[in-house]
Amino acid sequence: MNQREKEEYLREYALLKAKGKPFFPYAVAKDAVMMVFVMATIIAMSIVLGAELGPKADPTTTTYVPRPEWYFFFLFELLRVIKPPELVPFATVGVPTICMIMLFLLPFIDRGPERRPERRPIATISGILVILAMGYLTYLGAAAGSPNDIELATAPEFERGKVVVAQSGCLACHKIGENGGDLGPHLTEIGAVLDKGAIRRTLDNPTAPMPSFAGLPEEKKAAMVDYLASLKGEDASRIQRDNVEATK
Repeated sequence: MNQREKEEYLREYALLKAKGKPFFPYAVAKDAVMMVFVMATIIAMSIVLGAELGPKADPTTTTYVPRPEWYFFFLFELLRVIKPPELVPFATVGVPTICMIMLFLLPFIDRGPERRPERRPIATISGILVILAMGYLTYLGAAAGSPNDIELATAPEFERGKVVVAQSGCLACHKIGENGGDLGPHLTEIGAVLDKGAIRRTLDNPTAPMPSFAGLPEEKKAAMVDYLASLKGEDASRIQRDNVEATK
């Protein structure tokens, strides 16, 4: 904006300001009425529709999968993208904080007096990109499966055992690939450490606090043992991925 456009803008602004009404009480009254309307709508919806909080958490189960509220799905998905444990603080605190600071600084970067979006490309493009990014991450977070799913590539003959392991809640304590807990030993290379017999004995007579799988149906237990025995590290994962690709 050159000097002439700036002076013309200031003259138009002064004329409009002279014709307008004072902020108090007119604008304050309008905002107050709107706030009352919004609050009344929210209260009515909460009374009529209620708030779905989901089932109560059961501390005794190993298969419960917590899910965040919908407005945290974007951050939930961000944690799924940034998986290394040492980067979790950066994903949960660093990235949102940096983005928020950039949004706060945006009015100081784009200092133009124009209010029309097409005449403020920096602010307009930044706002659109933020909305699209948060919307896309929210959609992915809402559509994502359980964080306890086993994402490690698996050969077709071990697919059933993979499902049994995932459904049995093993990843609540053990890590397979990138997903899982750290309470128990990592199982990504368990097949290179224990043979099928040792794995089966561990499932039947585990060390506390691991639960026993002695009562598991024989078919499921055999599939679980076969799958765990196939986990032999990166080389096995590469071979399994090659087998998966060959069957497509």
